[in-house]
Amino acid sequence: FRFRCDTSVVINILAHRDATHCDQIQQEYKTTYSEELSKRLVSELTGNLEAAIVVWMHDPLRRDAEIIRKSLIVDNNLEAAIEVICSHTPSQLKYLKSFYHIKFGVYLEYDIQTKTSGDLQKILLAYISTPRHEGPEVNRETAHNDAKVLFKAGEKKLGTDEKTFIQIFNERSSAHLAAVNLYYHDMYGHSLKKVVKNEASGNFGLALLTITECATNPAKYFAKVLHNAMKGMGTNDDTLIRVIVSRTEIDMQYIKAEYLKKYKKTLNDAVHSVTSGNYRDFLLELLGPNY
Repeated sequence: FRFRCDTSVVINILAHRDATHCDQIQQEYKTTYSEELSKRLVSELTGNLEAAIVVWMHDPLRRDAEIIRKSLIVDNNLEAAIEVICSHTPSQLKYLKSFYHIKFGVYLEYDIQTKTSGDLQKILLAYISTPRHEGPEVNRETAHNDAKVLFKAGEKKLGTDEKTFIQIFNERSSAHLAAVNLYYHDMYGHSLKKVVKNEASGNFGLALLTITECATNPAKYFAKVLHNAMKGMGTNDDTLIRVIVSRTEIDMQYIKAEYLKKYKKTLNDAVHSVTSGNYRDFLLELLGPNY
């Protein structure tokens, strides 16, 4: 980077390195040149490309913490924080809370209490602190009963018993909620997703939806988030960057398959149509082959 940044080389190298390798590159760069690679990249790059590469260079734990902090404190838009929190497992959230406190000097619980209220605050505070089971085992009798309880708390009731929804969605594992969804559909003819959409609104509804959809089909959920970020007049580049960067090493191939299935267009083609230049090149490199 001595005279002019060769952006294509930067993209080609970094887009094909996983989080561990990126960390090793950063350590080696600091040892060799006595400066932070991330700071040098910020000074050389601009706009959405800079934003995407900076997020990509963070290890996943720091990335998640930065996204939540920015969502809660800087943007005052809670969607990103809800997405990250409600799509993570209890063990992931445990490490995330610890890192958040070390990084920002405040507890995540404090920032949630300060920046949220009502049922959203209740579900988020409960969700980051409850030790849910993470395995595939499901007690069918309990799942069947939960489906009935949710029906009574929602569709059967005039108004909604939010407390019951918070308790079940917070305490049950992803595998258990997926089973509840199947039982609910068998007994009442539609999914938990439809129930949540009818019974809860705003950011509280978004939290319940995220928990539900990440329990049943996370790739389909993130395909929808990406589609929503690209539809309409403008593109939500923050969302585009966040989801593509954070899911590349987790389930991007499944997200691409779900995107094609639902929207009859490859995710690569969709991203290509709403981005340009080196920013487009970097995102497409992360996405991989166009299928």
